Amino acid sequence: MSASHLVFTGIAPHPPIMVPEVGREAAREVRGSIEAMREFTQRLIESGAETVVLISPHAPLEPYAFVAYEDAQLYGDFGNFRAPETRVEAPLDKELLEAISRSARAYDYKIVGVRDYDLDHGTSVPLYFLLRNGWQGKLVALGYTFLSNEDHVRFGSCITRAIEETARPVALVASGDLSHRLKPGAPAGFNPDAHLFDEEVVASLRACAPSRIIDINQNLRKLAGECGYRSMLIAFGAAAEAEQDCEVLNYEAPFGVGYMVAQVSRKQTSEKKSVQAEEETEPDDKDNLPANKEELPALARRTIEAFVSAGEILKAPADLLPERAACFVSIKTDEGDLRGCIGTIEPTQESLAEEIIANAISAATRDPRFPPVSADELSHLRYSVDVLYEPEPATFDDLDPKIYGVIVEDTAGTRRGLLLPDIQGVETASQQVEIAARKAGIRPGTPLKLSRFRVERFSEMNQSD
Repeated sequence: MSASHLVFTGIAPHPPIMVPEVGREAAREVRGSIEAMREFTQRLIESGAETVVLISPHAPLEPYAFVAYEDAQLYGDFGNFRAPETRVEAPLDKELLEAISRSARAYDYKIVGVRDYDLDHGTSVPLYFLLRNGWQGKLVALGYTFLSNEDHVRFGSCITRAIEETARPVALVASGDLSHRLKPGAPAGFNPDAHLFDEEVVASLRACAPSRIIDINQNLRKLAGECGYRSMLIAFGAAAEAEQDCEVLNYEAPFGVGYMVAQVSRKQTSEKKSVQAEEETEPDDKDNLPANKEELPALARRTIEAFVSAGEILKAPADLLPERAACFVSIKTDEGDLRGCIGTIEPTQESLAEEIIANAISAATRDPRFPPVSADELSHLRYSVDVLYEPEPATFDDLDPKIYGVIVEDTAGTRRGLLLPDIQGVETASQQVEIAARKAGIRPGTPLKLSRFRVERFSEMNQSD
């Protein structure tokens, strides 16, 4: 099944203070989120979405059933926040809601309808910004449950099946805030480790790795006091078969609560598809990469040294690596031991130079296997950059761990793991697939979808040479 009619998936915050009529002067403190929602809405409109499915953590809650607002005209206001004259309204997409209900029943999930209910603020705030910034369409407004995380991911896939049945372009918006415990005086109290939850969510989306959020440490999630996790799970389940195109448009936490605006998937334009098709016909074209193989790892080195030593983020050189490409940045010690490795399967930045800068910082500071790189280590590290070519579907017989990297996914598309080619100690395709699957948390014996990809590796000379 394709996900061609799910044209946009995103994550939006819902603090009422973002609404200028509610927040008034205080709304200035979240202007980054307000501006990001303008861009978010523009992308959603450009996707052609006729209906928005909006998942809210503050809808009426049933422990074992998802909840749907069923009034023909869905309505909300901000009377509870001293702005009753500020209202939102959109017609219900009854056809899509019925299709979602049928799809959910096939997996033994119930949807309970509620009538004569004003929309909750988790629905009303994102809807306010959609309407204010020009979106016009129908709405399906849902709430989540106390069921398992896996059930919420699977329910997301039920939504996608219903969207395909109606055959109309639909966007899905997951409403929710991140940690509520980031500062003393925050709404849910203060926890000194709460920031780790937000950092992992943001880093995972910047790396376009939603599976990391699905598999996040649940104790960390609980101590964060978040309210958007299950909304995100539904979004990831819905977008599992769509082409991933992740971007964090904004993150801020001025009041001790994490507000994130992010894109998870977005249907490509025909222009982008035609460019991709040209790239696929000539996968070995390296004309846009530098002849000097040390330019790329040198950029990774400068990036990490500036960030670790002074907290500075380099600006991408205007004349270096203007093309978009995915890449991995690897850090090793002088002895050859791995010290960090983070990358992207698909490009998330506007140029390869920017991709290297973003992934270099993540490799140095956010690889969960290692502590952040410290300043006194810098003179004893060396770097390599692997530039990835477009992945292609593969069978097991197509794999060669010396030539190709591998991407493994479970058949639901909810877990995905990657292993680069030509890794010491990985001699067979079986080893390569087993390691990639283990990294993704896929159990042995699970049916897998395989893809392979080529890389061009750019490495520094060993500093002792």
